[in-house]
Amino acid sequence: MATLEQCMTALEGFVGRLAAAEGARGLDRTVSCRITDLGQLVHGRLANGSVHGMTAVADVPAAPKADIRLTMASDDLLALTSGELSFTPAWASGRVKLEAGLRDMLRLRSLL
Repeated sequence: MATLEQCMTALEGFVGRLAAAEGARGLDRTVSCRITDLGQLVHGRLANGSVHGMTAVADVPAAPKADIRLTMASDDLLALTSGELSFTPAWASGRVKLEAGLRDMLRLRSLL
């Protein structure tokens, strides 16, 4: 199991790469990642080509919903961000969950 600090670093890099991608130009969305084995929810904002205000809070039912929501275990997050795990097979097998509106899903499809 990875630490929260490792997950924060990995997630900031992953979302930062998404924000900087050509297809994300003009995207202004809240984003969160539920890290199931740590019981944490990391949330922030993806806007103007970068990531803003990434913070971790305890994962509780009343946690605010983000426009783009990821759910995965800490080790899967590290493997995904290091390139050891490909997003599409991880998503298809249920190791990684992605929830977003249809427009965001179509836009993210080309970025992931």
